[in-house]
Amino acid sequence: MDQQYMVFLLLLLLFFLFQVQLVAAETSSQDFSGLQSLTQSWTNKPPNWVGTDPCGSNWDGIRCTSSRITQLKLASLNLVGQLSSAIQLLPELDTVDLSYNTGLTGTIPKEIGNLEKLKSLALAGCGFFGPIPDSIGSLKQLTFLALNSNRFNGSIPRSMGNLSNVNWLDLADNQLEGPIPVSDDQGQPGLDLLLKAQHFHFGVNKLSGQIPPNLFNSSMILKHVLFDNNKLVGTIPHTLSLVTTVEVVRFDRNGLTGEMPSNFNNLEKLSELYLSHNEFNGPLPDLTGLNSLTYVDMSNNSFTSSDYIPSWVTSLESLTTVILGDNQLNGTFNISNDYSNSLQLINMQNNVITEYEPGSQTISFDVILAGNPFCLENGVSQKSFCQVPEVNPSYSTPQNNCSPQTCSNSQISSPNCKCAYPYGGSLISRALSITNFNTSDYKDIEQSLMDSFGLHSLPVDSVRLSDPVKNSSINNFQFTLSVFPSQTDRFNRTGVLLIAFVLSNQIYKPPEFFSPYFFTGSSYGYYGGEPKKSSSGHTGIIIGAVLAVLAFLVLAVLAGMYAIHQKRRAQRTKEKNPFANWEQTKNSGIAPQLKGARWFSFDELLRCTNNFAKANTIGSGGYGQVYQGVLPSGELVAIKRAANESRQGAVEFKTEIELLSRVHHKNLVSLVGFCFEKDEQMLVYEYIPNGTLMDSLSGKSGIWMDWIRRLKVTLGAAKGLSYLHELANPPIIHRDIKSGNILLDSHLNAKVADFGLSKLLLDSDRGHVTTQVKGTMGYLDPEYYMTLQLTEKSDVYSFGVLMLELVTARRPIEQGKYIVREVMGVMDTSKDLYNLHSILDPTIIKDTKPKGLEKFVELALRCVNEYGHERPSMADVVKEVENIIELVGFNPNSESATTSESYNVEKGGDVIHPYVKEDFHYSGSVPSVKLEPQ
Repeated sequence: MDQQYMVFLLLLLLFFLFQVQLVAAETSSQDFSGLQSLTQSWTNKPPNWVGTDPCGSNWDGIRCTSSRITQLKLASLNLVGQLSSAIQLLPELDTVDLSYNTGLTGTIPKEIGNLEKLKSLALAGCGFFGPIPDSIGSLKQLTFLALNSNRFNGSIPRSMGNLSNVNWLDLADNQLEGPIPVSDDQGQPGLDLLLKAQHFHFGVNKLSGQIPPNLFNSSMILKHVLFDNNKLVGTIPHTLSLVTTVEVVRFDRNGLTGEMPSNFNNLEKLSELYLSHNEFNGPLPDLTGLNSLTYVDMSNNSFTSSDYIPSWVTSLESLTTVILGDNQLNGTFNISNDYSNSLQLINMQNNVITEYEPGSQTISFDVILAGNPFCLENGVSQKSFCQVPEVNPSYSTPQNNCSPQTCSNSQISSPNCKCAYPYGGSLISRALSITNFNTSDYKDIEQSLMDSFGLHSLPVDSVRLSDPVKNSSINNFQFTLSVFPSQTDRFNRTGVLLIAFVLSNQIYKPPEFFSPYFFTGSSYGYYGGEPKKSSSGHTGIIIGAVLAVLAFLVLAVLAGMYAIHQKRRAQRTKEKNPFANWEQTKNSGIAPQLKGARWFSFDELLRCTNNFAKANTIGSGGYGQVYQGVLPSGELVAIKRAANESRQGAVEFKTEIELLSRVHHKNLVSLVGFCFEKDEQMLVYEYIPNGTLMDSLSGKSGIWMDWIRRLKVTLGAAKGLSYLHELANPPIIHRDIKSGNILLDSHLNAKVADFGLSKLLLDSDRGHVTTQVKGTMGYLDPEYYMTLQLTEKSDVYSFGVLMLELVTARRPIEQGKYIVREVMGVMDTSKDLYNLHSILDPTIIKDTKPKGLEKFVELALRCVNEYGHERPSMADVVKEVENIIELVGFNPNSESATTSESYNVEKGGDVIHPYVKEDFHYSGSVPSVKLEPQ
C-alpha cells in the first residue's frame, strides 16, 4: 500500500508541475515537444537550452512568433547528430539554418516537405549525404535554398520545378548526377519553371547529358548560371541568349563541343564568361557589344582564328581580363592603338601564333604569349611577354594606424590592435574578376563586410582578410575571413549565430567583382558573455518558489527510485559477464584484455542504427556492411558488422579490439567498442567523415589534395606509426600500412586505421616476430616476405610505398608495373624534379614546382631500401617530413583550421565509406591478401 501511495503522490506532483509550467511558459507545448524530439540526439547544444520555454527564455538560435517557434538559426555551432523526421513537428518554421555544422550527417528526411511555411532552408557546409528528397518540391513558399558543400548524390529532383518562389538555388559542391531536369509534355516539372530564380548554382557535381534547350526562356530573370565542373556534353543552347538578365555564366570544365551560339552578344548585362576546359571549336565567338563584360576565360578548347584577333578583345570598355590560352589560334597577334583603358591582361599562351605586333604605343596591360612558335625565336624567348609570371597572392588586412598587441591565450591582435578571439572561416568567390589581387579590391570587400555587419547591428569591431588562394582546379578564389568582436574579447553564441546567418543566407552583398560567393564557417570555441537567464515577465517569485519546491520533491522521489534501480542493475551486471561466451568460440583464445573500449550488446547497436536500416548504411564490401550510428550520448560512430560468410578469425578480431583499446593518439583511429554476441562480430569506431587517402588520391572523395596537404597527411600518418613503434608498450607493428588504411578527418588530419593484422613486439622477440606473411601486395616488405621475420622496418617499407603513391597518385601495382621500380627507372638526380615529371601526379606540379619534392622522394626511396637495417626509423621519417614542411614555409605542428568542405573540387565516382577493409574503392585495385609461407 505504501508503494502505491508513493507512486500516486509522484504522479500527482508531476501533473501539478506540468500544469504550472504550462501557465508560466510562453512556448507552445507542441513546439517544445517537437524541438525536443528533433534535437534529442544532438550534442553541443547551447548551454542556455534549459527548461521548457525556448521562446520565453530566449534560447540561442531560436526565434518565436506568438509562442510558436518560427526560426532555427543554428549555423556554426559544431552540432553533431542527424536531421530527423521530427522536423515536421515544428510546422510554423519559416527559417532553418544549420550551416557549417560538419557533424550533422545522414539524409534529409522526406518529412521536411511538410513545412509548408518554410521560406529559407540553409544546410550549407554540413555532412549530409544521400539523395535530395522529392518532397522538397512541396515547399511552395521557399525563396532561399542552399544545400551546397555536402555529399548529396542521385539526381536533381524534378519536383524542384515546383519551387515557384525560389530566388536562390545552390546545389553546388555535391555529387549530384544525371541530366538537368526540365518540364515535359506529360506535365512533369523542371528547372525551366523557376521564373523567379536569379541564381542557378550547380557547379562541382557530376551532372551529365546535354543542356536542354528549354532550360532557358525569355521569362526568366537569372543572374548567375553556374554549371562548371560537371560532365555535360553537346552544345550551349542558343536559348541562353533569351535570358537577358544574365551576369555570370560558367560552363567551364565540362565536355561541351561545337561552336558558340551566334546570338551570344544579346546578353548585354553579361560581366563574366567562363568556358575553359571544354572541346569547343570553330572561330572565337563575337562578343562585340557586351560592354558590361569584365572577365573572359575560353582557354583549353580548340578555337581557331584567321590571322587576327577579334576586335572586341581590345575594344570592350569594361573588359579587364581575356584568357584564350591552349587553343589553336594562329597567325599574327595584332594589338591596335585603340584599346580599352580597363584592360589588364591578355593571356594567349600555348597557341600557334607566329607574329606579334604590339602597335606603336606602349601598352599598359600584360600580354602572355609563352608557348607560341613566335616565342621560340632567338631574341624573343626571354621577353617578358614570352614568360608565364608566377602569381603568388599575398595579403593580410593591415593595422589601422596602430601597433599590433602581443596577445596570449590563443588570442589574436585585430586590425584595431585589440587582443581577441575572432570567429572566421573561408570566404570563397565563384568568380575570378579579382584575379589581379588589387589591394583596393580587398579594402572594398572589408568595407562592405563592415557595412553589412553594422547595418544589422552585429557586435563586430573589425575584420581581417588573409591567405588569398586561387584554386586553379575549379576556378575559385578564396581567403580566410576573421571577424573580431567589439567591446569584449570574444563573441557569445548569439553573436556567432547572427554573423554566420548573414553570410550563409547571402544577406551580405559583396562588391560585384567578388560575386557570386559562399562562406564556410569554422566552429568557435571561445564563447563568452553568455546572456543570463531571465524569467518571463509573468513568471514571478511565487511561481519560481513553487517550481523549486516541486522539483525538489520530485527529485527526492526519483533519487530514491533511481538508487533502488541502480542497486538491482549492479547486481544483474555482476551476474552477467559480457565475455562469458567468448571462449566458447573455436580458436578464439582468452577474452580480450580491454583498456577503455566498451562492450556493446547486440540490442544496443540495433537501436542506434535504427535496426540496421538501409538508410544508415555508409559502406559495404567483402567484410560486410558498415553502418552509421548515433549513441544515446549523441556521439556519431561507424559500426563494422561482419557478414556471416566472411568473418575474420576470432583471434584477429580480438587482436584488433585489444590493440585499438590500448593505443590513444590523435593520428590513430579510436575504437569506441565492440559486440561479440548472438553470433555477431562488430567493431564500433569513431566516425571519420572524409574517407580514405586512397579515395582522395583517386579523385573519388572529391577532396583536392595539393602538395602541402599531402605533406601534412604524410606527417600525420608517420606520427601515428611512430607512436606504435616507439611509445606503445609493448611496441606494435601494424603490418598493413596502405592508402586504404589512412583515414582523413574533417580537417584532413590523417588517422591510421585497421589493426586486424597487427603484431605486438615483446621483449622476448629480439626485434622481430617470426610469423606467416600477411599484408597487401605492392606494400609488402620483400625482406619480410623472404625471411618471415616481421620488424618495425617492415612498416617503414610499406610507408615508403605510400609516400610514392602520394606523389604519383598511382596504385602500387598498376597494369603489372610496380611503383618502386617505375620511380627508380626514370629518376635522374641531375635533372629538374629528378626527371620525375612523367610519373608525378599532374595536380601537384600543374601551377608551380612543389618545394621539397626531391627530398620527399629521396626519403621514400630510403624507406623502400631492400635491406631493413638501411631504412630509417619512423621517428626519423617524422623529423625529415617536418623539415620538408618547414622548407615549404608551413609550421609542421599547426593544425588545419579549415574543414574539408572547403577542399571539395572535381568529384568523380561513388563515395565509399572509409571503414571497409577491402581495397575495392577504385577499379583495378590491389587486393588485400594473406600469403601463407611455402
